[in-house]
Amino acid sequence: MSGSPMRPELLRIATISRVEEESRGVKTLYFSDRLCSEARPGQFLMIWAPGVDEVPMSLSTISRERVSVTVKLVGEGTRAIHKMRVGDRMGVRGPFGNGFTISGSRPLLVGGGTGVAALKPLLEAMLADGVEPTFILGARSLDDLLFRSHLEKLLGRRLFFTTDDGSLGFKGFASDLAIRLMGERDFDSVYVCGPEPMICKVFEEAERRGLPIQASLERYIKCAVGLCGSCALGPFRVCRDGPVFNSQQLRLVRDELGRTRMDPSGLMISIEP
Repeated sequence: MSGSPMRPELLRIATISRVEEESRGVKTLYFSDRLCSEARPGQFLMIWAPGVDEVPMSLSTISRERVSVTVKLVGEGTRAIHKMRVGDRMGVRGPFGNGFTISGSRPLLVGGGTGVAALKPLLEAMLADGVEPTFILGARSLDDLLFRSHLEKLLGRRLFFTTDDGSLGFKGFASDLAIRLMGERDFDSVYVCGPEPMICKVFEEAERRGLPIQASLERYIKCAVGLCGSCALGPFRVCRDGPVFNSQQLRLVRDELGRTRMDPSGLMISIEP
């Protein structure tokens, strides 16, 4: 991408080619964009709903033919994106951030809620490289599990489900099953994305076992290029230094991880478990 005359920080216009309803309140929007098709798993985009807002979104599909973002309905900006249909146009900036680095041959991937979207292209890249990952897919209930049939086809018996209400698979949080599997199986690396209290528990267990971990974190992102400081986390800016952080970096933000974050006004607020 370094030789490309296109600059990721500049706004481009993309036309939506397909819309999929993934679960309650979650949709995937597909489109074509050359820079996005060259992105690394874990990188993110800024999606602009004209006249409403610009919001950060992980790439949930990365291929030469098309890319996608998977959007959970949480506010005014995502509501506007959810109303978009095939043929509508939206603004795109990015890809931004560092993305995941594939290492090891026996990784454990842990995805909770819409955090699964960032792990999906990583899983597909691992499989293309001959890596055999184990994947924990977690959600509040059976109806909230994302990409279930797609992941079943890719992983078979290496896919584990967790639901908070016990409607499918392990009853409890994805982090609880991750801690159990780390004690039962021989993993050599861990990747995680989802609610930050879940990430925090998986990180602490990986640390206890000496397993390297990469975690994709979420903060309030405005500029996406490291200027405004809205996504500050310890010595880092999540948009520029992340959103993927390794074990060494996570140790430096241990006091904040899973506990506090800045709101849109810059005030530090508590992260609810």
